[in-house]
Amino acid sequence: MGQEAGEKGSAAVDLQPTIPKSDRLLGDLELANPDRHALVLAIRQAIFAVAPDAAERVMYGGIMFSAPTQCCGVFAYAEHVSVEFGRGRELDDPRGVLEGQGKFRRHIKLRNAADIANKHLADYVRRAIELEPAA
Repeated sequence: MGQEAGEKGSAAVDLQPTIPKSDRLLGDLELANPDRHALVLAIRQAIFAVAPDAAERVMYGGIMFSAPTQCCGVFAYAEHVSVEFGRGRELDDPRGVLEGQGKFRRHIKLRNAADIANKHLADYVRRAIELEPAA
């Protein structure tokens, strides 16, 4: 009891089972860093504008979005919010905003709400959604 589906052998007990984990993560972020909280909310809004039926879940300390397959994750740091694309190396980057040198992953660093438009986040999210699922 208190474990999410798919968690096996975890001794952790969910002390707030009626509050979605994403809401709890956002509440904690609001207390710790109100500026980053506001930016994460604006980024979520931009993602849902592209993918209104996207599902979100808390993983790796951030919020992962699936539409219907996993397309990106949002992670708040002290100085910025990073939108991570697990298959980012496969994304076209005509504006040169993707960062990272990993084998697969790329990210966009956002420091303020204006960066959402200036770095064309919606275009990159749309491209990530359009990638066919990996075989």
